[in-house]
Amino acid sequence: MKDDSLNKLAVKSGIFFVVCQMLIRGISFATTPIYTRLLSTEQFGQIRVYESWLQIAVPIMSLCLWRSVERAKYDMREKFDSYTSAVQNLSYISIALMTGICLLFKPQIQKFCGMDDVMLYTAFGYIFSYTSVLYMNRREKQSMRYKFATVASVLLVVPATVISIGWLYIGNVRGEFDQLVHYRILGFYIPQIIGGLIIALIMAVQGKKLFSLKYWKYGLLYSIPLIPEVLSIQIMNQADKIMIQNMVGEWETGIFAVGTTVSFIIWILEDSVWSAWLPWFFEKISRGEEADVEKPWETVMQGFGMISWFVVMLAPEIVWILGGRKNMAAIWVIAPMVTGTLFRFYSYSYTAIQNYYKKTAQVALGTMLAMVVNVILNYVCILQFGYQAAAYTTAVSYAFLLILQGWQEMKITGQRIIPLCTTLKYAAVFFILNLLSMAAYRMPWYARYVLILAGCAFSVKKIAPQFLGILKNIRTKKSK
Repeated sequence: MKDDSLNKLAVKSGIFFVVCQMLIRGISFATTPIYTRLLSTEQFGQIRVYESWLQIAVPIMSLCLWRSVERAKYDMREKFDSYTSAVQNLSYISIALMTGICLLFKPQIQKFCGMDDVMLYTAFGYIFSYTSVLYMNRREKQSMRYKFATVASVLLVVPATVISIGWLYIGNVRGEFDQLVHYRILGFYIPQIIGGLIIALIMAVQGKKLFSLKYWKYGLLYSIPLIPEVLSIQIMNQADKIMIQNMVGEWETGIFAVGTTVSFIIWILEDSVWSAWLPWFFEKISRGEEADVEKPWETVMQGFGMISWFVVMLAPEIVWILGGRKNMAAIWVIAPMVTGTLFRFYSYSYTAIQNYYKKTAQVALGTMLAMVVNVILNYVCILQFGYQAAAYTTAVSYAFLLILQGWQEMKITGQRIIPLCTTLKYAAVFFILNLLSMAAYRMPWYARYVLILAGCAFSVKKIAPQFLGILKNIRTKKSK
């Protein structure tokens, strides 16, 4: 593929993918004000903890094999769809076996996770179907296609959201308040389970290959070392809510969950942009053009740093919209949460090149160390300082991960695409800025908005032109 054709395709598919993913994921964010008003703070916290367990279970039970799809695109070439289909089937076999094992120890699993029968069986069905969605998204993304994934995602999320909200409303009208958690879970996940099974069937038909020892071996060798990494990331993302629920209480868990939802704003943007960026990034590495990446990525870091600051400055309004006055205590965890998410995003540039060269075991080791640091800090600091401390410990843990992955990239691959000192400079600036900006919550609202407008003016003048220039350069750059 010619360089200019590659760049134009990357920009076209990337922009469309980012916009569509933001809209799809934004549905979850946009409906939060409805859920927080149909559920009590305690029930909202229970739902978020349930979702945390799902996110932890998926990489374990699926063997994380879907992570191999991104790299397999460059090894399998014309057999890419067949590879995806065969490895996807191996994930299903693993999920079925682990489900059977869990059922043998059902009472212990339910007690440990705090789930009843409805929650547990729904979880198993969702893990199976969601795995097919993970494979679909990665296959389409790496092929720089977007239509099938976008349509499928919309058809999964929209009906599930509508049904769950409708069921909750009916439950409130009937006064069935003790059943609302079940209504939310069944209404939201059953439609996605059905849709995920349909996607699994479609991909099996398209790939036309269900078994391949060669593909299974490739996928296992690549993905097994990544299970600790993905699991560690999920534990870092989810352990705070689980630990707060067990160490402090349901109300505090609900407040923390509202804060997590606010940080989801920047999370949606980051993951959408990264998902669009990664195929182009891998293509650049495969062509030996890593030098083209440094300047664009630096601008992206600046842009997302400013976005994190805007979220912090607007936290009172965002929390009021999402959770109402009963959840306003969440504003005090937004700044560290958003900054931690920013650190996580910055670390992507260092883990990506390690994954490209299949140094997945080293990536996993670094992430596991960060996870251990996070859990220990959570335990100590929640006991000493209360539930809000978990937001700060997670940010510190992601900063540790950023430094560790940056150091590993150079040591393992011998390459340094983004200088670590540059990344740490932006990380330090926005960490300090975001924490200091919490003082603005005690200012008159108009003073805070003056600062926000000043930040907008700075972004438009300094960052936006650079970003537009990068897009223009990507579209017009000719092959050498």
